[in-house]
Amino acid sequence: MPTMTIAKALNEGLRAVLGNDPKSLLMGEDIGDLGGVYRVTEGLKKDFGALRVVDTPLGESGIIGTAIGLALRGYRPVCEIQFDGFVFPGFNQITTQLAKLRTRSDAMLSAPVVIRIPYGGGIGSIEHHSESPEALFAHTAGLRIITPSNPQDAYWMIQQAVTCADPVIVFEPKRRYWLKGEVDTAVPAADPFSAQTLRTGTDATVVAYGPLVPVALAAAEAAEDDGRSVEVIDLRSISPIDFDAVTESVLRTGRLIVAHEAPTFGGIGGEIAARISERAFLSLEAPVIRVGGFHMPYPVARVEEHYLPDIDRILEALDRAFAY
Repeated sequence: MPTMTIAKALNEGLRAVLGNDPKSLLMGEDIGDLGGVYRVTEGLKKDFGALRVVDTPLGESGIIGTAIGLALRGYRPVCEIQFDGFVFPGFNQITTQLAKLRTRSDAMLSAPVVIRIPYGGGIGSIEHHSESPEALFAHTAGLRIITPSNPQDAYWMIQQAVTCADPVIVFEPKRRYWLKGEVDTAVPAADPFSAQTLRTGTDATVVAYGPLVPVALAAAEAAEDDGRSVEVIDLRSISPIDFDAVTESVLRTGRLIVAHEAPTFGGIGGEIAARISERAFLSLEAPVIRVGGFHMPYPVARVEEHYLPDIDRILEALDRAFAY
């Protein structure tokens, strides 16, 4: 199996999409000649032409609106939002139009638009380039939201997103674009809307997604030195959430830590904590503990390491859970 970075796996996945479906096309700012800020679309315009890999004006609302129209005419547009904080000019199009078309038309219409959003921090960037807005979109019914944490998922999930009948937002963890791993290009990854257990354990469960999955795995390894067996689940899908997988794990381990880069306040972790408290209350040995960013605008680059959840913060949460 070839070894790829997440960025290269996405590139190869998009190449497969364009090669397999003549109705598919890519749209976004600087994605053609430049290949995107992170070079995820590098070489695709050369191979498939300017009508399949479209450099758009700098206007996110126009990108999303055009994609909706194309989807209604039978195309499969894949839009790139250059940075997470730039998506908000298109937020209205996504939440009030794209997410509602199927129910508004009583399922007579569908808009299978894919929106790629690089998200999260850790790259030493400036304001509006390191945000994690996934909870804002997860609150809107009608959207599916997935996030790969490794090259294998990146390669297959982008292809699976394009074949989905619903609009899909793919949040790509930008500080993991250069993470390498083997990619099986013959056997598809699991259902993108299901969670995967990456490490089994008996004493506690840590749930993470996207950029924090490697941190959760490293924390579980460190916890083993203290004699604690920690299970790690990669959520993979933020909407819908695979609550069955998380519940089954917590029924065995009795403790749950949920970790994400986004602020803890109003984050995905709160929904998971509430749902698991309902489903597995009698099995919990401690309250569900959330680990996340602080409730503040993303800080300047020189102090972002103090904002981002790290191994120590997950280990501290585990200490609290075992203190009960």
